[in-house]
Amino acid sequence: MFKDKLQPFIDRYNELSTLLSSPDIASDISRMTDLSKEQSGLATLVEKATLYIETADAIEENKELLGDPELGDLAKEELAELTPMLPELEDEIKILMLPKDKDDDKNVILELRAGAGGDEAALFVADVFKMYSRYAEQVGWKVEIVSTNDGTAGGYKEVIAEVKGDNVYAVLKYEGGIHRVQRVPDTETQGRVHTSAITVAVIPEVDDVEVDIKPNEIKMDTYRSSGCGGQSVNTTDSAVRLTHLPTGIVAAIQDEKSQHKNKAKAMKVLKARVYEAALQASLDESSSQRKLQVGSGSRSEKIRTYNYPQNRLTDHRIGLTLYALDDIMSNGSLKLIFEPLMAHARTEAIQEAGL
Repeated sequence: MFKDKLQPFIDRYNELSTLLSSPDIASDISRMTDLSKEQSGLATLVEKATLYIETADAIEENKELLGDPELGDLAKEELAELTPMLPELEDEIKILMLPKDKDDDKNVILELRAGAGGDEAALFVADVFKMYSRYAEQVGWKVEIVSTNDGTAGGYKEVIAEVKGDNVYAVLKYEGGIHRVQRVPDTETQGRVHTSAITVAVIPEVDDVEVDIKPNEIKMDTYRSSGCGGQSVNTTDSAVRLTHLPTGIVAAIQDEKSQHKNKAKAMKVLKARVYEAALQASLDESSSQRKLQVGSGSRSEKIRTYNYPQNRLTDHRIGLTLYALDDIMSNGSLKLIFEPLMAHARTEAIQEAGL
């Protein structure tokens, strides 16, 4: 019975209440913080579980009263009210029972790179970055550009940005992979549709505790910035390239005039990339998370097509097709995509967990 699966969560919540009232725990701030966080994470689940058990018990009691000449009609009314509540509560509880991704509430390093298609791909990098930026503005996230590499005809060969806010990784983690665009470039005189592609990587930002990179594990190279304008360009060795020797992972930043600032930015990106590489290595290849999140550790899979002539966006992982590309690109209306993606991921996870 589903009800039996709920009792361990309630028991653990009550156990945590007892532990938190203990004088021994009160004197250990670190332990008390951990237990309080665990209890807080269980609170909503326990509230719903308790309501589910009470509702299920009430349904059974009313079923037994159906034959009662005095209480039968009242029992029938209560059953009509209570019975639809049970499946709704069960669906809510199944979602709450799923293991939480510890990175979901983190900020992210968002990396977009032009792939096949040359100048057109670089222009599309700029379009997609603008799309994400507009969505971020709607939900109150902050986007800060870390590094850019301009395209020869506009756009970006590469753009790296930091996205800060509530549950950024939880929402953006399914964006990693190849995004394909089909449209008529401005330079196309015959009106032919060209196909280009860009790569998107979404990496959770980490702190020093999560990724401990020792100074002797890093090789730092400095070089002169290249790019357009700016008095410091090509006059000082301000650009920085950091290489993590154990993994060979590299981060290079040249946007700032200060070598110190470039190094700090490069270190932030490097730590995120090292963490993400370890994360990808540990992911179960068969998990629903892995099926959807074909992110920067496995960048060869095409996840989405943006077809401008047909005003069509298709997400190939869940078979979602929307004829609202202009709205999505111009206004950042990504909720149309994110909600079905997250709903699909939850369904897959519930099936895998056998709930």
